[in-house]
Amino acid sequence: MPKRKIIKIDESKCNGCGLCIPNCPEGAIRMIDGKARLISDASCDGLGACLGHCPQGAINIEERDAENYDERKVMENVIRQGPNVIKAHLEHLKSHGETGYLKEAMDFLKEKGMDVGGVGMAAGHIHHAGGCPGSRVIDFGKKKPSGKRDRVSSEMESSLRQWPVQIMLVPTNAPYLNGADILIAADCVPFAYADFHEKLLKGKVLLVGCPKLDDIAYYKEKITEMVKNNDIRSVTYAHMEVPCCFGLVNVIKGAIAGSGKEVPFKEAVISIKGELLK
Repeated sequence: MPKRKIIKIDESKCNGCGLCIPNCPEGAIRMIDGKARLISDASCDGLGACLGHCPQGAINIEERDAENYDERKVMENVIRQGPNVIKAHLEHLKSHGETGYLKEAMDFLKEKGMDVGGVGMAAGHIHHAGGCPGSRVIDFGKKKPSGKRDRVSSEMESSLRQWPVQIMLVPTNAPYLNGADILIAADCVPFAYADFHEKLLKGKVLLVGCPKLDDIAYYKEKITEMVKNNDIRSVTYAHMEVPCCFGLVNVIKGAIAGSGKEVPFKEAVISIKGELLK
């Protein structure tokens, strides 16, 4: 194997916050047993997008024998995360002058039939995902919204307690997880169910994901760490009645069991017409 630059994670310094993961669009880092770990040499480009996002200084660059970086393998993971992550990855390559990898990524997107007109070279006009507030942990407080309409504005009050909400972005040790009742919602549910805030979300911490399009094996690892590292009071999974949504039920139950804790699990099922069936 050739010698090249690649990240090195000092597990003795890692506190399991998970902030490096959303800042590694290549998908080279996963949370395993409460620690960030490099899972694939071939997925790490060694350019260090994750370095500035580790509050413990646990990530560095080293030069060692390592499997060659595989841009096509990386793009398989990147495209599952959506257009914003694709743009962030392309900009990352461009800013480091990696024109060869950038061409490989663009060719891959074209092969997949994706529109690269607004994604490709536009990478030079966007900001890296690391500066995006989408991954910044914000706790809105321990409020318990009424869910009622404001008399002045007539708008329904939001029951959302925290940010971010995407499972991929929420750190496993986010402060709002401790002592929380967690609602894991398939991402179609809030659109289909009109009483989502009042009947399901109120008083809970929200985690959102798609059991069909996302990496549910990674979800299982992450939910396991969340339950293991925090005092979780209960977990509710709200999903649609369609078959693909049911796959996450056993994943969540398995994650709870894998944590070694006994946490009450509830399930809410929404019909495609927006009715609460269970």
